[in-house]
Amino acid sequence: MGQGIAELLSKKGLDVTVVEKTKTLARQSRQQVEIKLDKQLSRWGITQAEKKSILSRIDFTDHDASLEKADLVIEAVTEDLESKKAVLERSDRLSPEHTILSSNTSTMSVTELAAVTCRPEQVIGLHFLHPSTRVHLVEIVRGLKTSPETVQKVRPFLDRLNLVGVEVFESPGFVTTRLIVTLINEALYTLMEGVATPSDIDAAMKHGFQFPYGPLEMADRFGLDSVLAWMERLFREYGDSKFRPAPLLKKMVRANQLGVKTGEGFFRYDEDGDRLKEDEKR
Repeated sequence: MGQGIAELLSKKGLDVTVVEKTKTLARQSRQQVEIKLDKQLSRWGITQAEKKSILSRIDFTDHDASLEKADLVIEAVTEDLESKKAVLERSDRLSPEHTILSSNTSTMSVTELAAVTCRPEQVIGLHFLHPSTRVHLVEIVRGLKTSPETVQKVRPFLDRLNLVGVEVFESPGFVTTRLIVTLINEALYTLMEGVATPSDIDAAMKHGFQFPYGPLEMADRFGLDSVLAWMERLFREYGDSKFRPAPLLKKMVRANQLGVKTGEGFFRYDEDGDRLKEDEKR
């Protein structure tokens, strides 16, 4: 997500810094973005000059010093509470007083994350959807202490990115995650009951409701481990059985069949994340 957000910002002419834990990760992050751009280049989506221009505006580093010049910080680490708190606490300590701190969390409490900072009124959720370079929506999540001024300041930023900003008040899963995981979970139960094959389940939703991907391929692209983590958190928060993960989801995560990131989930994928063929894994 961090790489995708950085690519999106750079394409709109903004300078962005991607901060990774180590130099190795920073180098790998740059390589991943370049691979994605090369793929777009091969499909005539961008020119060679545009590729160079995009990369020139992204600085990949392992140094926190860049935070000292940041106007906006977007935390996009793994969906782990302590990891996110650590990033926001460090960002709060190193960034200027005017800097807005945001989290790309899909399920966690912005209020709880903001509590580790000295500026909770300037902490906000900016939930970019996957893939961030193609989905033109961001959930603007207000924590308990997020000020109206902070909300208003991020609006022009999203306008510059040509993104639709949907304002939501803090609630586990917000709107998008809360709704999509119930769809994915129901698709899993439909598959477990033998109602249809994975391909037919996805085809029904793609062609019947104009989804770009069916719910099972969507889960593959999110990462089945991520989907499981979202559902377990929502189940803990709401205590509602509709958020209880289907046994098949747990089984596939235990088998490390996580979707695109491992090349195998409900379907198979190549190194670029493209579907290999329509053979169902289950």
